[in-house]
Amino acid sequence: MEQNRRNFLKASGLIAGGAILKPMSGYGSNSAVGETIKVALIGCGGRGTGAAAQALSTTQNVQIVAMADAFKDRLDDAYKNLTAKKYKNAAGALVDTKTKIDVPDDRKFVGFDAFKKAIALKDVDVVILATPPGFRPSHFEEAVKNDKHIFMEKPVATDAPGIRKVLELAEEAKKKKLNVVVGLQRHYQANYREAIKRIHDGAIGDIVGGQVYWVGSSPWMKERQPSQTEMEYQMRNWYYFNWLCGDHISEQHVHNIDVANWVKKGYPVQIQGTGGREVRTGKAYGEIFDHHTLDLIYADGTVISSQCRQFEGTWNRVDEAFVGTKGRIDSFDGKKTILKDYKGGVIYQHDDKGDRNPYQVEHDELFAAIAKGEYKFADAENGAKSTMTAIMGRMATYSGKMIAWDEALKSDINLFPDKLAWDASPKILPGPDGLYPVAVPGKTQVI
Repeated sequence: MEQNRRNFLKASGLIAGGAILKPMSGYGSNSAVGETIKVALIGCGGRGTGAAAQALSTTQNVQIVAMADAFKDRLDDAYKNLTAKKYKNAAGALVDTKTKIDVPDDRKFVGFDAFKKAIALKDVDVVILATPPGFRPSHFEEAVKNDKHIFMEKPVATDAPGIRKVLELAEEAKKKKLNVVVGLQRHYQANYREAIKRIHDGAIGDIVGGQVYWVGSSPWMKERQPSQTEMEYQMRNWYYFNWLCGDHISEQHVHNIDVANWVKKGYPVQIQGTGGREVRTGKAYGEIFDHHTLDLIYADGTVISSQCRQFEGTWNRVDEAFVGTKGRIDSFDGKKTILKDYKGGVIYQHDDKGDRNPYQVEHDELFAAIAKGEYKFADAENGAKSTMTAIMGRMATYSGKMIAWDEALKSDINLFPDKLAWDASPKILPGPDGLYPVAVPGKTQVI
């Protein structure tokens, strides 16, 4: 059997109930609790290493048996970190990394095609897809083709052609009964689950407005090294190039945008907004904006305000708030998760005592389902549509236009390089001054 990554739609009621998988014949048929569930890690950066550690920390018999990355030093660092760390599972038992990590040199794959070699291993049941997001559609395609269960990080693509591919593969995965979990971990967070369940049950009436935020500081940045080709530099500094990252509105703010879609039980039909580069203007910051502000317009006319920015020394908020016809929720921050009516009465207040780390919960639930031989998780469709919402937001801020869902999804602008090789050129290149072309609202074409 194969495994998937993160299930965030179960709590929203958007996926079907658990179905029992037929045991597969031969080695790798992990339908019974106690059998070894073998995992291949694709993408050995910080998030991939973290996801692998969380898989190892479940109470199931999970073993990492293959690793793949474009860069050997990243793979070596991840292997060192994983084998040096001590883990405890949910039951409090110490995890024996000597038996849980079995990745000899002949199952460490490096290069642009490394993912194919790791995913093709017959003994692998589950793949963790945690490379930069631009690679997600092709890696997802390979995993589905090879009948693997999948945990894939968000976002699941960086352009509309990639989204269309993921949506097509999502249907194929359903037909094959492959569990697919996407790393939008708020769907595994107890306060979100409990509050949104009550919102969907009508506790605060119909949702008529809201705000979603990821306003904080800048992430890491990698300086160019003299020996690097343009392809290697962009791969190392991937956060600042759209073909790899999709801009921070997609790579980061997709979490909050997804919550808006979850609460509304749908996706915006139109988006308009504004954004730009106010603080991060140097050549090291590639082409992405440092702030975006959007109106997410849903089919019933509801407008949700969306803000994301990466400025140092400014007011920070990573949260969501919604207004209903009978009440409101002003925060999803632990005990501040309170549903209130308009007379000040408390409809529901979350008690976060005992709440577990949602990054771990998603793996616990995923691997428990796999160990039982259950088909429960089909998150790729929602993951793709929430990612598409964020891409629409980028289209709106880059162009200054009102962007419609149907029009955006049909866009044929493909950001991915025509060729993947260290001496090949990405589609975006710096000018003589070292600066990269940046979108100009009113002039940039996005569809």
